[in-house]
Amino acid sequence: MSQLDARREELRARQGGGARYDAPEAPAGALGLARRGTAYFARLLNGLSDSDLAAPVDAAPTRAHLVAQVSLQARRMSEALSALRQGDDHVAKDFRTIERPALDVTASLPPRALRNLFAHSEVHLNVEFRDLGAEQWHAALITPEGETLAVSALPHLRAASLWRASLDLSAGGRSVDVPSEVLADTGAFRTW
Repeated sequence: MSQLDARREELRARQGGGARYDAPEAPAGALGLARRGTAYFARLLNGLSDSDLAAPVDAAPTRAHLVAQVSLQARRMSEALSALRQGDDHVAKDFRTIERPALDVTASLPPRALRNLFAHSEVHLNVEFRDLGAEQWHAALITPEGETLAVSALPHLRAASLWRASLDLSAGGRSVDVPSEVLADTGAFRTW
């Protein structure tokens, strides 16, 4: 056992049995990109005033619509992963394109509620990622259109979506901050 592995084992022992960790089969690099994208987006979001959320941006009717998009996307991914873990049907709602009426309703939430929705949806998705077992990371979801989507691809898709939204927010996000691993994929989620 390496010194790093020994320190990890010591840390896990101190944290106790209730601590959650990603499965060894989880795509650690893509999960890291998604988690960094979450933190980056959250930092930009927290730097905006409530009135800034109502301002239009080139990429969406308002910044609130972008927050609604990434929040609802996380919720739908969470629902799909939860159903997979529970052995339910592997058909997932489309999380790559959120319907405009759902975005409009969600974007109309008070700013504090919208910020809380983002925070809660991100925690929920992270918990679902951490609770996936080895066999679930090798599973696939079926989109409503019948497309097969590997569960292991979700963290990368999420990362690309978050980094794209960070740039679209027009709140100081810079393309030089976007990790090269997702830079080419950030165009995949432009929906406006």
